[in-house]
Amino acid sequence: MVLSKIIIAMSILVFSTMAVAEITVSKTRVKGLSPVGSTIDATNSLAAVDRIKNDAITATELTKTRDNGPFSVSTKHVSRQSANGFGGGTIHYPTDAANCGLLGGIAVVPGYVSYESSIKWWGPRLASWGFVVITINTSSIYDNPDSRAEQLSAALDHLIADKTVGHMIDPNRLGAIGWSMGGGGALRLATERSTVQAIIAQTPYHDTSYSAMDTPTLFIACENDRIAPNKKYTNTFYQKADGPKMKVEINNGSHFCASHRFNEKLLSKPAIAWMQRYINGDTRFDKFLCGNESYKDNPRISAYDYEDCL
Repeated sequence: MVLSKIIIAMSILVFSTMAVAEITVSKTRVKGLSPVGSTIDATNSLAAVDRIKNDAITATELTKTRDNGPFSVSTKHVSRQSANGFGGGTIHYPTDAANCGLLGGIAVVPGYVSYESSIKWWGPRLASWGFVVITINTSSIYDNPDSRAEQLSAALDHLIADKTVGHMIDPNRLGAIGWSMGGGGALRLATERSTVQAIIAQTPYHDTSYSAMDTPTLFIACENDRIAPNKKYTNTFYQKADGPKMKVEINNGSHFCASHRFNEKLLSKPAIAWMQRYINGDTRFDKFLCGNESYKDNPRISAYDYEDCL
């Protein structure tokens, strides 16, 4: 296991330097997790108040990038010193959602020896579709998946308590996203905190066991992942998952295929639709999920699978 971590660290450190260069050119508390029983309250969902108009829910709109959704987005820095149980980060939130009722809250964590910058693109993308999102750094870049689960939970607690956005969030409608060891952390969190209604596990890595997981999960795999090979990790986690699940595999993708905005347009549609469906209960997004969408016909998708959806 130590050897595998060294390989992961070396691969990611080399890649991170390349990623920063590419992006520049293109301009582009440690504690027990707290399960709380919950159900989705339809009166608080975006679907119920119809703030997102039907004609905005199109493939074209969902595949845009950055903060180009129906809502305007603002951000708030969370310093490492003010963060309790994680390494600080950024809150991304809609500024014109006052008539939407309470919104879903989502926390996003990076992978081993990686930083917030690798997953930060999720913040403005999801916030512009009506979620309050915190993208975080970890307490240490070497933290294991279970620690990342605890830090995701701490970040969600921070969102709920935050003076700027806490009043906007339904604490019973939460979500989590993680990449690599962060993806393993999201899977673990889903078994421990029942207020987490949906997760996205990107090339997830987890080297110990966790409880049965039945939270609705979108798995993002990379076809040529040599750091967390699909056969050993993503595919195994997908098979073990008991709840609604969907898997999208990016053609010729390396372990980094879902990081640093490299496939933002490709992943935005299934990800936004998944979170809208399972956090907000908005069935208008069903047309982009499971058997209603032929992702396998996209040449950039090498594999597509789903089970118990919708």
